[in-house]
Amino acid sequence: MYVVTNRVLHEGRGGLEVFGKEPNPSGPNELRLVEVTGKTRFTTTVLEDRLQQAEVEDLKKRYRLPIDPQETWFVSLKVACELFERARRESRHLLLFVHGYNNDMRDVITTAKELEALYNVIVIPFSWPADGGGQIEGTIAYKSDKDDARASATALHRTIGLMHKYHSLLTRGLQSDLMELARRKHPDNREEAHALFTRLLERECKLTLNLLCHSMGNYLAKYASKPGTSSLRQLVFDNIAMVAADANNPGHEEWLGNFLTRNRLYVVINENDYALKWSRRKPGGEQRERLGQHTRNLVSGNANYIDVTGSKGVGSDHSYFQGKPVTGNPSLRQMFRRMFEGGNAEAGLTYHMDRNLYRF
Repeated sequence: MYVVTNRVLHEGRGGLEVFGKEPNPSGPNELRLVEVTGKTRFTTTVLEDRLQQAEVEDLKKRYRLPIDPQETWFVSLKVACELFERARRESRHLLLFVHGYNNDMRDVITTAKELEALYNVIVIPFSWPADGGGQIEGTIAYKSDKDDARASATALHRTIGLMHKYHSLLTRGLQSDLMELARRKHPDNREEAHALFTRLLERECKLTLNLLCHSMGNYLAKYASKPGTSSLRQLVFDNIAMVAADANNPGHEEWLGNFLTRNRLYVVINENDYALKWSRRKPGGEQRERLGQHTRNLVSGNANYIDVTGSKGVGSDHSYFQGKPVTGNPSLRQMFRRMFEGGNAEAGLTYHMDRNLYRF
């Protein structure tokens, strides 16, 4: 598993201790890639930032990339090639996961691995400094994480921009190969060649790119979407899932309108969410009704709202896309499967016009 992070990295340490609790000393916009292996005892490898020219030439040849090997290319290109190739080979989808408040790296990796086990996805965690402070520090830790979330917005924007760039490069390389194959098959018939190319492309490009923002990860995405040049305003993802969003409900339609998707933008709500109830009690004018807990004022024309309150096993859970809520409720798991794999999660759900939401 590859983790994208703007945390400080302590390369002299072992395992998950390599991930620090503060932003990168070069600034919160600085991104690094770390490979994490193992099931419970994790081994970490901080990847070298720049690729050698020979490595770039090999990638260009292997994936038919329209790039200049003499330019500076980074290890993220190599990782992207590996992940997209694996996704196509295994018929899986790619899911960028932005975690929430008070998550240390063991929480993040454990959740990402469970997502891969539950759903047909390869997870790419984006980890920001969100270790919180537990119950003792309470409000101070919560506000500190909110500050870190805002500061990490550009790093998330850059991560999504790189995914978009590499996906485009790899798709162009694949299209070139398939067009050449179609022309060889029908050298004297352009119409037949184009029809074959379309069928081949549909067969080979079934993987989707999707984004899961959980809890305060949605607050981070809110700020990442604000600049006019934000990568979230481009068609990068098939689905965007905003689950248990720890962001204000009032005015959410303004920033949700910034998000573009090929398919759907989902907001998933649990009115009994214990963590959002706790968040709502934090002092300060910003802590208004939470988007992931409130079933009124659902007025964004860009979003599909899904209410899972009262669904079997959900209860007061805050992370109901994993663990007992979905292992004990196959229908809920199927809904999230569609959501995280680029499908239509609202299929089969009842739409309630009075609240503008689908109810599970």
